[in-house]
Amino acid sequence: MRKWTTVLAFSITMSMLAGCADDDNAANATPADEVREKTGTETASSEETDNTASEEKETSTNEASNGSESDNGDVEEDQNQLSEYSSKQIEYARVWLQLGPNQDVDELYVAQIPAGTKLDPDGDIDVTYPEDVIQITGSRLVDGIVTYSGNGDGTINIYEIPRQWYGGMAPPEDLDEDKVREDMETILANKELVYVDTGDDEEVIRLIGKLQLP
Repeated sequence: MRKWTTVLAFSITMSMLAGCADDDNAANATPADEVREKTGTETASSEETDNTASEEKETSTNEASNGSESDNGDVEEDQNQLSEYSSKQIEYARVWLQLGPNQDVDELYVAQIPAGTKLDPDGDIDVTYPEDVIQITGSRLVDGIVTYSGNGDGTINIYEIPRQWYGGMAPPEDLDEDKVREDMETILANKELVYVDTGDDEEVIRLIGKLQLP
């Protein structure tokens, strides 16, 4: 009887020790499990955030690309509006658009004047152009005149030549030729350097339609 009592007591003691060991293991394991669970959650959340950011970046890139393509299309369309016209036609129209005294013209006449031509081709004073020039006039006196030479770099030299010398009349008998010669030389010496703007394409095309070329 005493032997069985001793065995039973030993079994109970071992069960209690095993239970305590399990409780200790459970207590020790809980913080690690929490860390692993927390780490796993944070990793999943980070992956979701990265995926969302990647999708947003791709969307933004596509939108920017589409916008760029649209802008390039507008530029190409503007360039194509003038593609059927010559560079000279575009130049004459732009010059008049920027410098012409009257924009409401019926026609625009273009004359190419070689160097050495007298400023007043009908007069006797021998002051001449030092370079080739282009002269654009309207069909009416009120339309005015633009006389210039090109520099080939987007700039031109403007000469303030009157539409008519002596008011369209013959030179007066008491004309002071020395004074007129001085005035002409002053015009040549004070030519103005001007940069020609591209202007509005539709207006340029409208004026091209008015050109009467030599």
